[in-house]
Amino acid sequence: MRAVVALVLAIHLLWILWVIVGAFLTRGRPWLTAFHLASLAWGVIVDTGPWPCPLTLLEQWLEMKAGMPVYHGSFLVHYLDAIVYPNVPVSVIIWGATGVCCANLLIYGFRLMRWMQRRHRNAG
Repeated sequence: MRAVVALVLAIHLLWILWVIVGAFLTRGRPWLTAFHLASLAWGVIVDTGPWPCPLTLLEQWLEMKAGMPVYHGSFLVHYLDAIVYPNVPVSVIIWGATGVCCANLLIYGFRLMRWMQRRHRNAG
């Protein structure tokens, strides 16, 4: 059971990395871009809303079933606060994560503007 918990944790970390750097991997790939945009929207909703991430819930449930200590609250807050940013207020971690999602959206906004400019030049 601990191996399954570790697998879910690894998937969760990969998902977070995807949300953070996905904009750099999607150029010229419309379907991947759409998936990343949906991932960003999901990230902002989970970071700022009252709903927990399903991966966090699954991880906590598996930890409970395995007899491991279960953390409560957000995955990001739990791991980042404990490992990377000790003594940083939770709100700073949450707003930082939301800021990363917004930075990715800005990348897409610049891409869209450049695409529209090229299209306008080619049409005229």
